[in-house]
Amino acid sequence: GVEPSKAYPVTGFVKCEHQMIIGSDGQLRNFSINTVFCFLQELSAHLISINSERKAIYVMFTTFEDIWKFTTYYKIGFLRHCMENLLLEQTFWLSSLKDDFAIEVTIQEETLNLFYRGILLQEGSLFASCSASQMFDSSTSGGDLYLEQGDIAQFEPPFLGSGWTVLCLADGARGTAPRPALEYLLLQKPLSQFGTIFMQCLLCLARGTCLAKKEYDAEGPDELSVSPGDPITIVGFLVPCFDWFMGKKEATGEIGLVRTSLVKPSTDIFLDEEDWIFSSPQEEKVIEQSIAILKKKSHNDIGHNYKLDKQSTPHYTVTKRETLEESGLAAEAKSPKLPSFVVQPVEGNKNTLIPLLSFLDGRDYKVEFGILYGLSSEKLASSTFTGHCDEDELISFLGVARETARKKHLFWSQTRLCFLLGKLCVGRSKFNQAQVYFEETLSVPREGFTDLRLLASIFSNLAATYLLQKNTESFFAVTERLVALLIGIPDCLKSLEDNSSLKYMLKKAILSHNKMAEARACLLLAKHHWTSAMGAQVVPYLERLLILCDEAQRPWRISPSHGYLALGKLYSELHRPHLSASSVRRASLLPSATLSDCLGSMVLLLDTVAEQETPVPPQMAPYLHKALTFPKLQSRERNHYQILSHQLTVCLCQLYCKHKMTGHAICHMQALINNSPSRQVCVSVSERKGFLIWLAWLYIDNSQPAVALDILESILASIPEHCVVLNMRGVALRCMGDVRRAAESYQAAIDICQEFEDMPNGAVAQANLGLLCLKAGAKTLAERHLCEAVQLFSELSEESNVENFIPVLMELGKYYVKQQQLDYGKGCYEWALLLAINANLLEYELGVTRCLCRLYECKIPNQVQWIIYSQHQVQLLRRTGYREQEGEALEAISQIYLSIGTEQAYRAALDYTKTSLGIFIDLGCKEKEAYGWLQAGKIYQLLGQIELVDIYVQAAQDVALSTGDTSFILKLLETAGDIFFDSCRDRDKAVLFYRDRALPIAVKSNSIHSRLRLCNKLTEVMFCLKLYGEAVEFAHIAADISKSLGERLNERVACHRLGSLYHCLKQCELAEHYYLKTLTLCPTPLQFDEEPLYYVRLYQTLGDIIFTDLKDPFDAAGYYHLALAAAMDLGNKKSQLQLCTQLATIYHNFIIDRERSLFFYQKARGFAAELNAKRINISPGQQYSSAQYKNIGQ
Repeated sequence: GVEPSKAYPVTGFVKCEHQMIIGSDGQLRNFSINTVFCFLQELSAHLISINSERKAIYVMFTTFEDIWKFTTYYKIGFLRHCMENLLLEQTFWLSSLKDDFAIEVTIQEETLNLFYRGILLQEGSLFASCSASQMFDSSTSGGDLYLEQGDIAQFEPPFLGSGWTVLCLADGARGTAPRPALEYLLLQKPLSQFGTIFMQCLLCLARGTCLAKKEYDAEGPDELSVSPGDPITIVGFLVPCFDWFMGKKEATGEIGLVRTSLVKPSTDIFLDEEDWIFSSPQEEKVIEQSIAILKKKSHNDIGHNYKLDKQSTPHYTVTKRETLEESGLAAEAKSPKLPSFVVQPVEGNKNTLIPLLSFLDGRDYKVEFGILYGLSSEKLASSTFTGHCDEDELISFLGVARETARKKHLFWSQTRLCFLLGKLCVGRSKFNQAQVYFEETLSVPREGFTDLRLLASIFSNLAATYLLQKNTESFFAVTERLVALLIGIPDCLKSLEDNSSLKYMLKKAILSHNKMAEARACLLLAKHHWTSAMGAQVVPYLERLLILCDEAQRPWRISPSHGYLALGKLYSELHRPHLSASSVRRASLLPSATLSDCLGSMVLLLDTVAEQETPVPPQMAPYLHKALTFPKLQSRERNHYQILSHQLTVCLCQLYCKHKMTGHAICHMQALINNSPSRQVCVSVSERKGFLIWLAWLYIDNSQPAVALDILESILASIPEHCVVLNMRGVALRCMGDVRRAAESYQAAIDICQEFEDMPNGAVAQANLGLLCLKAGAKTLAERHLCEAVQLFSELSEESNVENFIPVLMELGKYYVKQQQLDYGKGCYEWALLLAINANLLEYELGVTRCLCRLYECKIPNQVQWIIYSQHQVQLLRRTGYREQEGEALEAISQIYLSIGTEQAYRAALDYTKTSLGIFIDLGCKEKEAYGWLQAGKIYQLLGQIELVDIYVQAAQDVALSTGDTSFILKLLETAGDIFFDSCRDRDKAVLFYRDRALPIAVKSNSIHSRLRLCNKLTEVMFCLKLYGEAVEFAHIAADISKSLGERLNERVACHRLGSLYHCLKQCELAEHYYLKTLTLCPTPLQFDEEPLYYVRLYQTLGDIIFTDLKDPFDAAGYYHLALAAAMDLGNKKSQLQLCTQLATIYHNFIIDRERSLFFYQKARGFAAELNAKRINISPGQQYSSAQYKNIGQ
């Protein structure tokens, strides 16, 4: 067995490795974990992890029902469509309209079967069918148990070393076997009542005529009497696995139940033509509804409103939910009103019963009877019958009426009165009495039933009564008859009290392996629950029905698309958007899908997204494109098909515009204009000009302003003062670089708007003129026009102007920031942000938030505000689904907290780093993931949690190595060494990363600059660790590389480090050599103010080496003089004091020059007085150690 909680991988592969499905780095495209979690939750699976490298999503199942639902979605084809919605980028739906594409999802069925078995075995016992004929050792006193292939039995798994125990359902015999051959079944109740199921039937489900084989006399009014050779027309279907079917005698026209075993096939029996699938909705209504919803979704105002001279931005619309055209499944005619009867005492006045008896009389069915049969006992007692005190009085009244009908031989009135009495008794839980009444209804009539709804109601109520009494034998006998009625007369489904008989029908069909009967049972169960307004109960039966249709692999007379559409509507009502979208996608992809099916799919998809308050999704594109390919929509005749084609094209163009696929939008718009001559009523002259203006804007957006200008000039030739065209003409001229004519066009548009007091369009024209002036460098004029535009926009109340107002505020804010008017700039940004939040324009809100982040980072440094807006930016990126950008924003916040430098800030930085790390792991961004591990390790180093640093650094190294990118690996190893190098702890580990890991890669890859950088770092860290001898080697390498590259500064640093190292190694001549070489590499003249201080220290160090170590006071004095000159140039009195004191000591004690000694002594006394220093000592015992000047030259 398999543990039910074990992870089960679901892997998907794409036939074409398209970049929009699988990224250029071979990783799954970014999607949020929450999205995947919700998606899998709809599929009844539980997310474990996402492995981007293996392109696999790992899920878990915990119940048998989870596996059952998941495999159902897989078989029905929804799983791959859900994966398309999850994995494909939005532009893919638009770029692949003419290509056949699909994601194929494969699952390991053997592993899945292990799940089934594991869970079944945990139940203790299970039902299964024998996969081969076999003998079982008897566990009773009888003979061995023999079961044939296909026999159903109950199996109990081994316990404490025993074999399998088998219980035969036909006779109750038991047997044992070490390992039986069986196939597992999903059954919840014992099946002994079914006995042996015979499957040697020639037909699964038949229609037509058949011939009677034997003589049979009817035992009741519901049956037919037949003689051998009688031709019998099958009413509905003959299903061999059931005991009865509805037949019609050709000779007499009588209709009744016929035993299946009494007939044989005739030559004209044929299989079902599948006329039981959902009825097709009316095409006219679907087209009308589609046009209405497309008009709302694709509203275009380009012909009436100005366009801002900027890149097009998404247009956000919120539409109300449209109702889907109900399928034929739930269509019901309006019911007539049922008459009401007053309950009165009948003693001495039999006339009070006449209205009731006359209403209930008659052999044939009436619509009023159908209403009466469906009423509950409570409704009967409260609405149909009035004037009684309690139900006892009503039952007494109906009992008298029954007796009167019997005496007057009103058999049908008596039958229906018995039925009503039975229902009232059931309502009072008097089941035995109800059984008597229901059974009497079947014995009263002297002729056959023609009111088959009454017969079905009797059987249904009687079956429910037997079930409550646990009278299984009678229940199955009556249910077999009811099933025959339901299969033959679908209208009898309305008479059902519950679904027990239909479940019986389904189970028996499954056990008989009769797929067509199973499909019929699923259809009836779906209809029963649909009419009972139990949508959630319809779903599993409708799913199974569609699977059976798909497995049959036969052409259907009526398309199953209507079934998929009904299922999609149910999913939508159950808030399962992914399954709803997959269902309508499946409906439209079927070869038999009609125009109505395609439009119905489109409307249902729009209905789903309307609930989410999102614009038209790109997933709409395939439906729009397919609908346009139908021949009816390609006709140039003026009718509703052309109006539909017009709306479909407009909607498709807007989708292309939104996703920056302007070339495709131009092609479709040109086709729309060419196919919509102005003489046709469906497209007015103003609409046609609006399309031309839109086409011109598309050409501008497609960087073809010259073509756009030609179109606009042609419109202006007929309407010279068309202000919208003048504004757009200005945009086109600006794109062509004709600033003067563009300004004139904008000004003409402004003048017209002022004349007609058109404030919205006037604001846009002012903004365009301001942006033009800003581009031309006329800043003052630009500011004036932009401020006027802001003033006009601020006076408007319509939300439709917000999308133009926000960019104007952003541009004005950027202008103020560049002019260092930071408060004004901040005000513009914050105003734009408030407008974007209020209008729920996420893209604009994100853009303004980024501007505010940059403002508080660079122009108005404020860490608190910077953090606040950065956190808001992360929330917006999370909502928009830009996962990689979200990770980068989280990293930026982490850096802000790191710069604060407190322990609490470090911990906050660690949290943000770990969150971003999780995102990069999910997205498979290896480089960013590696740096995330490294950053977390660095923060742990700052927090002093040394034991975790190595773990995170090792994880970063492992990820880097997995990329196989040498340059990246080298860079990361160097960065890892920097963590330890910059720390006061474990600096020896920096040597490990620099020397043992990074440097060999740099040498092998011939990365000269990396090698130079590593050698410099190794020299410095080894100097700090007092590894002077090893440091010399890397300092020499650094000097040689710097010389070969001609980098004098690096060479100078390397030489200085060599001088310091040799000084520490007491090799004073070499130290002097490299210090002097360093001086030769210094630039002349001086480049920086700090350089004199360097000369002071270097010459003083040389003097100390010569004087203290080499004992040469004459040369030492020379170096001290040079150091003093540099100190005087620098104006550093403390250094001058030290050097004058040293020179006074040398001249007084070693060179014996009293005059110079006195001179420097007096100078030193003067500096000491100024600096309040202690008394100067120039005795020869005062030694100045050169060690205090040793440095590494950082």
